[in-house]
Amino acid sequence: MFTLLVDRQRLSSIAHSHHPIAAPLSGVTVNRLLRRTGRGPAARILDLGCGEAAWAMQALTHCPDGFADAVDISTYALDRAAVAAESRGLSDRLNLHQRDAREYVPDGDYDLVFCVGSTHVYGGFTPALRAAGRHLNEHGVMLVGEGFWQAPPTSEALDALGAKPDDFTDLAGLVERAETAGWTPIYAHVSDPAEWDDYEWSWVGSLTEWALDNPGHPDAGEVLALAREHRRQWLRGYRDILGFVTLVLRRAHRPAPADS
Repeated sequence: MFTLLVDRQRLSSIAHSHHPIAAPLSGVTVNRLLRRTGRGPAARILDLGCGEAAWAMQALTHCPDGFADAVDISTYALDRAAVAAESRGLSDRLNLHQRDAREYVPDGDYDLVFCVGSTHVYGGFTPALRAAGRHLNEHGVMLVGEGFWQAPPTSEALDALGAKPDDFTDLAGLVERAETAGWTPIYAHVSDPAEWDDYEWSWVGSLTEWALDNPGHPDAGEVLALAREHRRQWLRGYRDILGFVTLVLRRAHRPAPADS
């Protein structure tokens, strides 16, 4: 197991330099998912565990009169988000909040809520649905991205992820958990191998490039070793075993009881 000494938030910011969407999804996929939400031009948007707020900013391009709040604990990620928002002319419609997503006071009137790749903040998929859903209005849509076992986990995959077999379910089981929690999927995207490879190679490559470009930095050796170890864990561990799905969810409204 690799013992990490370098600042985790800074490390994550470097790792996502070439892939600001902190999940194995392409830009084309993100736009398709946003179109499927069907939100209006003036939607209120919330991105929980936003990283560099890539989801929130892209949603604002689909909702030209909308406003977004994006929440994350990382100073590095939010600084990059602020620069990106300024360059895209979105600063006046995007509010960045540096805090733990669990501490963001529920509003209850957002039209669109994102929790993609950040369910761990809440302790898992089902608690994340419950917590993130409290921010959503009655007819709102929630996008939740979560891992699942695409194939039965091997011991190498479990070791690489530091996981247990019951940390994830299969895709059908994940959908069932969403429905049990009161949500109905109206669309979903399962990340394909090309999206996974692009994400992982971008993650490893960004760290490697940084270490090679900064050989005199005290963290360079550790960052290079970490990138190498992550690449090994991915290629020899969980590649083609861990899947990732982004679910587009709406509340399941119970039918009214028939008149007796």
